[in-house]
Amino acid sequence: MTLWSYMRMFSLFVLLWVVNLGGRDAVLAYSSQNATALALTLCLSGNGIENVTFKSSSSSANYYSLLEFSLQNLRYAEESVSIPYALIVPESRDQLHKSVQCSIQHGWQIVMRSGGHSYEGLSSTSQAPNFVIIDVMKLERVEVDMKSKTAWVESGVTFGQLYSAIANKTSLYGFPAGVCPTVGVGGSLSGGGLGLLARKYGVSADHVTNALLVDANGKLVDRKGMGEDVFWAIRGGGGGSWGVVVAWQIRLVKVPPKITVFNFNRTGSDNVTELVQRWQTVAPFAPENLFIRVFVFGGSPVNLTFNGMYLGPQHQFLKLVNEIFPEMGLVAADCNETDWIGSVIYTAVANGYSADLRNRYFATKRYFKNKSDYVTNPISASGLQGAWKIMEQKPDSSIILSPFGGIMNRIPSTRLPFAHRSGYLYEIQYILNWEEGKEDAESLAWMRMFYEYMTPYVSKSPRAAYVNYLDLDLGHASANGTSTVEQAKSWGEKYFGENFVRLVHVKTKFDPNNIYRNAQSIPPLSHS
Repeated sequence: MTLWSYMRMFSLFVLLWVVNLGGRDAVLAYSSQNATALALTLCLSGNGIENVTFKSSSSSANYYSLLEFSLQNLRYAEESVSIPYALIVPESRDQLHKSVQCSIQHGWQIVMRSGGHSYEGLSSTSQAPNFVIIDVMKLERVEVDMKSKTAWVESGVTFGQLYSAIANKTSLYGFPAGVCPTVGVGGSLSGGGLGLLARKYGVSADHVTNALLVDANGKLVDRKGMGEDVFWAIRGGGGGSWGVVVAWQIRLVKVPPKITVFNFNRTGSDNVTELVQRWQTVAPFAPENLFIRVFVFGGSPVNLTFNGMYLGPQHQFLKLVNEIFPEMGLVAADCNETDWIGSVIYTAVANGYSADLRNRYFATKRYFKNKSDYVTNPISASGLQGAWKIMEQKPDSSIILSPFGGIMNRIPSTRLPFAHRSGYLYEIQYILNWEEGKEDAESLAWMRMFYEYMTPYVSKSPRAAYVNYLDLDLGHASANGTSTVEQAKSWGEKYFGENFVRLVHVKTKFDPNNIYRNAQSIPPLSHS
């Protein structure tokens, strides 16, 4: 028998094995992919991981439906964007662990997706030639332990699901995280996590006490197993660099029985410039129980919305805010007294989300570009007025000003990779939405022009940015998905400040072969 005959017999044997283990989808994937793809398919099937959808298969409609379910930015749903060979949806922690092991073993780049809110699509696409998405939406278990005031939270859990689970156990404890209920906990904790409780309790990652992580060798480790350096890095050092977090243990925080929330508008005729100028001198220095953020919406004229939370009853809030910020003109009708979960629902609805916090699907999807800045000195009236003139050009533009101060001034910048603590007055998030992909180039150019205009008024050396508001304009890896340390400084120092150097050393020791990487991940020294 010839060598070719042996090879044909072996191929037939493999094909029959695929049919038996993976079904028709796997056969079609086998027929259109190389041996590496086949090896991954067999590994997943052999480990009982059946919730896998392939790009080239009889269920391609299901593939695209699943691909777009959690994708939030329509810029990354366009035909020119790379899509994964397979979408893997593990249904247990063990399946997640084995999915990661199979992907590493057979040389597939892993893109992790929790809520799909990556501003630059890094939870939906990759520069790597061969990649798979592991979507952890089925890992949505929350185990609240009121005796220890902690909870174990799987990485597929959304903020809304987490808040609901806590509220089912207690009305006197909460968790300091974001206001958008469809954001995945896994991605947010990886970048720090900012929310309305930040001035009182810090960022979300400040309250992580343990984690289960699949490391670069495919081994499942906890805090002790990964070591304190890695445990430090995963709490704010950005997603995609350190491994796959299966679950997080978080510490709950005490909240009062009565909380006051507010969301009210002031039009352009109400003198937006004077109000924002005054806000700059009040909000970062107010008692830490008070969080007042400002939305400024583009159009002619620009409009302003005050939004936030006071940890206390309404009468105390009204007395305080009318003493320190009477220019707001706040009255009782502008606010609502509720409990903690009520405040979460109120804020979610005010931001366009469903009152059902457990609903992880957000139907209002758009093309968008966001950027971020931090402010260390109040912006002048002329500087603000210049910003309003630019925003008048784009009715779908907005900025969000979120105050720091409070406990953020007392937490050292090196405690976690999230370095933006003392010395920062507030954060700016720039937002531009549009409806059609054909407007991408013009919209992106406008956003970059606006960002350039703001340069004199924001932090410097470096110009700081928030890693959870990913911005590939700051720099990104080469086409093969790798970067040198020198290249990575262009974004790493903006996101992490002086902590960038430590992150590089942790990466070098923990993942020297750069198994876990994306367009803005931390590279090891060996790749420099």
